[in-house]
Amino acid sequence: MTETARRIEIEEPIAFIDLQAQRRRLGERIDEAMARVLAHGQFIMGPEVRELEDRLGAFCGAKHAIACASGTDALLLALMAEGIGPGDAVFVPAFAFVATAEMAALAGATPVFVDVLPDTFNMDPESLDAAIGVAEGLGLRPRAVIPVDLFGQPADYGRIGAIADKHGLTVVADAAQSFGAALNGRRVGTLGAYTATSFFPAKPLGCYGDGGAVFTDDDEKAEILRSLRVHGKGLEKYDNVRVGLNSRLDTLQAAILIEKLTILEDEIEARNVVARRYTAALADIVKVPKVIDGVRSVWAQYTIQIDDGDRARARLKAAGVPTAVYYPKPLHQQTAYEDFPVAAGGLAVSERLSRSVLSLPMHPYLEKATQNCVVTAVREAVLG
Repeated sequence: MTETARRIEIEEPIAFIDLQAQRRRLGERIDEAMARVLAHGQFIMGPEVRELEDRLGAFCGAKHAIACASGTDALLLALMAEGIGPGDAVFVPAFAFVATAEMAALAGATPVFVDVLPDTFNMDPESLDAAIGVAEGLGLRPRAVIPVDLFGQPADYGRIGAIADKHGLTVVADAAQSFGAALNGRRVGTLGAYTATSFFPAKPLGCYGDGGAVFTDDDEKAEILRSLRVHGKGLEKYDNVRVGLNSRLDTLQAAILIEKLTILEDEIEARNVVARRYTAALADIVKVPKVIDGVRSVWAQYTIQIDDGDRARARLKAAGVPTAVYYPKPLHQQTAYEDFPVAAGGLAVSERLSRSVLSLPMHPYLEKATQNCVVTAVREAVLG
């Protein structure tokens, strides 16, 4: 047994994401927030939901924040608000979680897979341009692009937006991992016509169940989104003016998120401290993630690229260091999506990343001593 393995075994187990540390910090505030909801009994769309929406909008600068049941629903609601459906092409990265492509397909549209950049993991604008040509060649109508802000860093919305404007595409930012981040001084939530985010517990801003939100500055689209999340209702619940969903955020989750939002800025800064320590300690032996100019990431994950990742991951597990692979198979290679179109030139970067990425423990409460143990174990796993 190595010295690293012995040392880690005698300490507390290392958490990949330590939600309990945050819980201890908030203490009774969470209990009291939940108790208030239990007391007033408005468990669906209670007053905390509107309060949360107001606070989310104020935090990121978006005119409208519409809470919903999940980040996945948030994507679908945006596509529904745009009337996207059969015959339409929606451009999505191949290296991402399935929800992005899933919602395009569920809307009746055709997801067209785009490659990502090798250093930021985000959508490659040149591949997007090539994918638009493929879609048009197949007789599809290019309608929307959904860049995914992978691992907490906003995509290059400047270049993507220019391409979208040229081809008449609606930009739907998939910010499931990036709420709280910023690009050139603008917060996530204001970088596309719509922004969809997730409040899954492991996200930088997470609740204690499922939850999500859509952001927009368009007054008319905001009203449509509010209608769509409640079965397409009109002036009252039995006046259904469009086909919608049941996608309301539970009041208990809203109450929890209100409390968590008050410490999000502190947590983002702490995540950046952790990320800087990793980069300084590991950049000489592995490929560390790149942050583009003008970006402040929220570091939902800290993901390195490493040769023989399976071997390294096994060694880290033996040393008591948890890791994860996001994502072991790109979307275009998964059974349900293998027949959808891909960008001209292929998706070589997405395929290579799926074999080389490894995410390390990352959360705002990762203490320096614990992180040093992780770093030592990574160095031994790579160099040993």
